[in-house]
Amino acid sequence: MLELIAQWLTHIGLDEGWSNLAARGVFTGVILLLGLFADFIARGLVVRSLSSAIRNSRWRWDDALLRRNVLRRISHFAPAIVIYLLAPVALEGYDSASRLVTQFMLIIMIVLGLLVIDAILNAVVDIYRSYGRSRDIPIRSFVQVIKLVAFFIGIIFIVSIVLGKTPLYLLSGLGALTAVLMLIFKDAILGFVAGIQLTANRMVARGDWIEMAKYGADGDVLEVTLTTVKVQNWDKTITTIPTYALISDAFKNWRGMAESDGRRIKRAINIDMNTIRLCDEAMLERFGKIQLLGNYLKTKREEIAAFNASQAFDAEDPVNGRSLTNVGTYRAYIIAYLHQHPMINLDMTFLVRQLAPTPEGLPLEIYVFSRDKVWASYEAIQADIFDHLLAVIPEFGLRVYQQPAGSDFRSLAAPASRQAV
Repeated sequence: MLELIAQWLTHIGLDEGWSNLAARGVFTGVILLLGLFADFIARGLVVRSLSSAIRNSRWRWDDALLRRNVLRRISHFAPAIVIYLLAPVALEGYDSASRLVTQFMLIIMIVLGLLVIDAILNAVVDIYRSYGRSRDIPIRSFVQVIKLVAFFIGIIFIVSIVLGKTPLYLLSGLGALTAVLMLIFKDAILGFVAGIQLTANRMVARGDWIEMAKYGADGDVLEVTLTTVKVQNWDKTITTIPTYALISDAFKNWRGMAESDGRRIKRAINIDMNTIRLCDEAMLERFGKIQLLGNYLKTKREEIAAFNASQAFDAEDPVNGRSLTNVGTYRAYIIAYLHQHPMINLDMTFLVRQLAPTPEGLPLEIYVFSRDKVWASYEAIQADIFDHLLAVIPEFGLRVYQQPAGSDFRSLAAPASRQAV
């Protein structure tokens, strides 16, 4: 082909030396035009037709191929292959230049291949994420390992082309660089091992609410990658945690709560122990007007009376035998109040218990589960319950323990100041 062009140029009167040079220029221009034509055919016709077919298909998973530009990146091979095949013909007789262009186009095609692999793997991740299973078994870290291996192999091939050596020759020399490579890819190796353990043991997944005080993380997991875990905190800030830290350090995962039928309410009311006393008849009469305590007081008084009678205790002194107390009656009221509360899940752990006395008073701990797990609703339910329980404490002759405030000291100081006057 090149000789025909040169002969034609010589025939029309051009010098033989110039005709050969002009023929190469014309042929180079033809190659470039063919490359542009191949690019037009690949991108303008083939890719556009396939993209239209994908958009109109009844499947949705193939949309990821368009979103990640897989077809567009593949189309770039068309002009590269044309130039790679025809460039040696145009540069016939110029071995160095021909070899240089050929090597350059090989490198271009390797880079294009890596970009295609990257786009395909990204599309695979997008497709996988459209399935519910992806939340339990994330594959992003494994995909990143595949990308890392692919790019490493691609770099080996590029270096072998530049140096004119076979890839096996370069790979044989990597033994001495193993320690250096392990140091460079330390985080990637640790992250890969950690990712396998996280996935195998289902320790953390995308969408989980985790809490890790060491890194200031408290929010939803956005992404689990090869080297990092991205957490969006409740204030919308992003915390990045090394993947291997989730294996070596302690963290709290709230997934169990999210998957259960309720959210735990665990809080104690500290009772001032100076206000705890046995119930007299006046107190029992007042308590009897509380509807939630009707059945409890009737059953409990009959039980205590039968026990004291069986033991022949002197009923004149309330210290003898068993008696009702105001704190015990209040605890029974809490149980009855929570039992009839519509937002308490009675099918889960339900406990109202008295803990050991402390310098801050006698704790009455409530350990129940709300039906609503949404944070704002949960806090509202919890607040409503304790608003009521704190407000009714004086009705039982009890007082909540709290540290003295400034007003307390002022009330103590006022009588002393009046006496001084």
